[in-house]
Amino acid sequence: MRRGGFAGNLSSCNTSWTATADKVAATSLRPAQEETTVTIRLVNDHRCILAEGPTWDAEHNCLYWVDIQGKAVHAVNPDGSGFRTWPLPDRVGSMGICRSGKLVVALTKTVHVLDTETGALEKVADVEADVPHTRLNDGKVGPDGAFWVGTMDERPERQPIGNLYRVSGDGTVEKKVEGVYVSNGLAWSGDGRTMFYSDSRGPWIDRFDFDKATGALSNRTRIATLDEATGRPDGGAGDMENCYWSAGISAQRLNRFDRSGKLLSSIDLPVAAPTMPCFGGPDMKTVFVTSLTTGVPPERMEAMPWTGKLIALEVDVVGAPVAKFEGR
Repeated sequence: MRRGGFAGNLSSCNTSWTATADKVAATSLRPAQEETTVTIRLVNDHRCILAEGPTWDAEHNCLYWVDIQGKAVHAVNPDGSGFRTWPLPDRVGSMGICRSGKLVVALTKTVHVLDTETGALEKVADVEADVPHTRLNDGKVGPDGAFWVGTMDERPERQPIGNLYRVSGDGTVEKKVEGVYVSNGLAWSGDGRTMFYSDSRGPWIDRFDFDKATGALSNRTRIATLDEATGRPDGGAGDMENCYWSAGISAQRLNRFDRSGKLLSSIDLPVAAPTMPCFGGPDMKTVFVTSLTTGVPPERMEAMPWTGKLIALEVDVVGAPVAKFEGR
C-alpha cells in the first residue's frame, strides 16, 4: 500500500508500507532521498484505549507501558510472551522504573510507587491537586534520578495552563516549565546533557541544556514548530547520537530530528495515532511504539488493525537508556 508524502518543505520525506499477517515492510525516504527499509512487527495483540509511556526494563528484559483510559500498567517480553497487567484505581498518564525495581506511576493528580509483586501503591507526591481541569500526562525519569512529569488541560478548548514538574524520591515537587497546553515529549540525549520537551498543541519541540547533578534547566531553544502533515509531537525518545525521536500522532509517523531540529528521517507507521516511542532490546536498537484508539473512526481502525497495540521496529542507531527513580 503506497502512502502519501509530506506537505510543504518536507515533501521529500515519505514512506510506503505493505502488511503481512504479523509484520509490515516499510521503506523510508530521508530528506536526502536515501532509501532504507524497516520491518515493523506486532509485539502483542492486546489493544489499549490510550496506550502511552513505553519503558524498557533492561534488568528483566521486558517492556512496560500504560493504558491511560484503561487505568492499567502492562508488561510484555520483547517476543510478545509473558503479558501481564496491573489494574490501577485511576487513570495513569506515565511511568518509570525505580532503583528498587518497583515502578513510579503518574495518576491523575498524584505520583505513586507501584509494587509489582503485591500491587500496592505508595503515594510520593500530589501534583496540582487543587487545580481544576488538569491531569498528569507524559513523564519519564531523568538522568538526575528524578521523575519528570507534566500536566495538560483536559478541556476540549485547551488553554496553556499545563506545567512541567520535577518530582524527587523524597516527595519534593518543583515546577520547571509553565504555560503549556499538553505537556509531552520528554526525552534526554545520550550524554544526558540535553533535555527535549514538546507541547502537542503548541505544536513545538524545545531543547534545554540539562544539569545531571541538579536537574537545572537552561538555554531553552525552540528547535521545531510542526504541522498536522509532519506530525504533531506526542511522546519522544533520545538516542546515543543525541538525536530526538518524536511520535507524529497526527500523521502516523515516527520522526527523527537532530539537536538543531533538522528532520533527519521519517517512518510511516501502520497505526492511526502513534503516541510514544521507546528504545529497548539487548542492543537498544529496537524501537517500541504505542498508539491510541480514542477518536479513531471505524474505517481507519479497519484499515490499520494494529492501532492501539504495541508494535516494534529495528533501527541502526542505539537508543539512550532511561535512568531509574532514585530514593524509591
